[in-house]
Amino acid sequence: MILLNEIRILQLGNEDWNKVYVLPEVVRLDYVDKFFEVPKEPYDIFFLDRTPLENELEPLYQAIKAYTLFVTENVEIHDKVQWLCRSRKAQYIKRVDVQKFLQQEAKYYYAAPYGEKFKFHYMSISRNFQGTVKWNGNYSVVLQGEFGNDFSQIAFWRNNILVSKGRTIDLWLEYYKSSDIELSLMVTMFSDGSVSNISKQWRFSEAELEQVVQIESEQKNGWIFVSLHARGEGELKIVALHNRYSRGKHGYFLPGGERYVDSNREEIFCYFEPGDMKPPLNVYFSGYKTRQGFEGYYMMKKLGCPFLLLAEPRLEGGAFYMGSDEYENMLVDIIRKYVTELGFESSQVILSGLSMGTYGALYYGCDIRPYAILLGKPLTSIGNIAANEKYLRPGGFPTSLDVLKYQNGGADDNMVRKLNNRFWDKFDMSDWRGVKFIVSYMIEDDYDCDAYNMLLSHLSAEGVQVYGKGIHGRHNDNTPMVTKWFINQYKRILREEFGRRIGIE
Repeated sequence: MILLNEIRILQLGNEDWNKVYVLPEVVRLDYVDKFFEVPKEPYDIFFLDRTPLENELEPLYQAIKAYTLFVTENVEIHDKVQWLCRSRKAQYIKRVDVQKFLQQEAKYYYAAPYGEKFKFHYMSISRNFQGTVKWNGNYSVVLQGEFGNDFSQIAFWRNNILVSKGRTIDLWLEYYKSSDIELSLMVTMFSDGSVSNISKQWRFSEAELEQVVQIESEQKNGWIFVSLHARGEGELKIVALHNRYSRGKHGYFLPGGERYVDSNREEIFCYFEPGDMKPPLNVYFSGYKTRQGFEGYYMMKKLGCPFLLLAEPRLEGGAFYMGSDEYENMLVDIIRKYVTELGFESSQVILSGLSMGTYGALYYGCDIRPYAILLGKPLTSIGNIAANEKYLRPGGFPTSLDVLKYQNGGADDNMVRKLNNRFWDKFDMSDWRGVKFIVSYMIEDDYDCDAYNMLLSHLSAEGVQVYGKGIHGRHNDNTPMVTKWFINQYKRILREEFGRRIGIE
C-alpha cells in the first residue's frame, strides 16, 4: 500500500477560502475568481461558491469529475447550471458545513483507488482446531467440526498489511456457515517498525460483519494482523477477506462507485457517469484482474457519452459475472436502473468488454438486447477454457479450474459441457434481431479457440450484423492491437450511428 497523497481542491467564488477555513495537512486548496480554461492537472474536489458565467460552463464541464462537485447556497441552480449539476452528480453543501467537510471528509477523495484480497495461500488454520479441513483450489477452505463453547482463533492471515497515517481501509469477509456457528473478526494494529507494540485492536461481531467494517490509522502508520474467531459446531467455509482503500460514505473505489451484495455475500460494483446525458449509454464489463476496482474509466470517459462500469471481485480475479439467480438479477437491474435514469431505451445501449468482460457483455446482452455488443478477445464456452488448462495451456490460467468447480460443483467432462451450455442455452433463447456484434478475436486463442465461429453459427436471427477482425496470436498476445481496434470501433459507432463528432486514431 502507498502513503496518503495530497487532496487537491479547486474553489471558484468571490472569496478565497484559504483565508476563511483551516485546511488539514493533506489538503491543498487553489482559489480562482474566474474559470475559462481547463487546468492541466485534474482536481480531486471542486467547490462552486458562485453562479458560473455562461462562458465558464463548458470548461467547468470538461474539468470537473463526476461526484466531486459541491455547490453552496450562493449558486443559483437553473437552466445550464442545473444541467451541469446533473451531469456531474453535484452535491449541495452549506457554507456552515464546509469546515467540517474539509476536516473529516475531504481525505476520502484521494486520486488513486486500491483494493485486493488477502492472498489465499497466506491463510492458516489454527492448530487447535481438531475437526476436518478441506481446501478447494484457490477458492475456499471448509472447516467441519466443533469450535468450542468460547470464542477462539480458528484462522488467521499471514503477512500483515500497512495502513498509512490518515488512511481508512474497508474489510469485507466472504464466508458461509452453519447456523450454530458464531463468528467474530479480530484486527490488531502494530506500530510501524515493531512486531510486538500493539497500538489498537478491533473486534467485530457477526452482526457488524453484515456490513463492510472500517479500520483507520489516525496518528501514525501501522500494520494490521487479522484473525477469525469462532464458537459452536457445524461447517464453516472461509472464502476471502477483501481489503480496500475506503471512500467512507462517498463510494467504493471511485467517488460515486456503488456496491451491491447478495444473500451469499457476493459483490458487484458499478460506477455510473452521466456524461452529456445523450445516447448511447456505454456499458463496460471489467476483465479479469486481481487488483480490485473499475477497469476502463479513462477509456470510457474520453468517449464523452454516459457510461457504466461493472466489476466483480470473486475468486482470484473474477468469476465471469455468473452467479445465483439473485446475483444475476441484481446485475441486470443495475443496468436497467441507469437506462431508466437517462430516459433511454435498450436500443440506445452498447454493451462491451475485453476478455472476461466479453462474457458479461454477451451473457447479459441476452437480457438487455442492446443496440450493439462490442467485444475484444471473446470468451463464451467457459467449460472449454478450464478443459484447455490440462493440455493446450498448462499453468496458463489455473483460475479457470476454480471457476468450473465454483459454478458447477465439479470438474469432470459433464461439468465442462454443463458450464458451456449455461451460456449457449441462454444465448439461443434470446432474440438478436437487429443487434450488431463487433468482435476482435485471436486466431490462435488458447483460452476459447472456437468462440468467434461459435457466435457466427448461433446467430441465425434476421437482421443480425456481425463485424469480425481476426488477429494472429494466443489469448494474451498483442493486447495493444486488440484494445486499439476496440476503441476505434467504439468511436466509429458513435460517429456513424449516433451522430457524435469523434475522431478515429
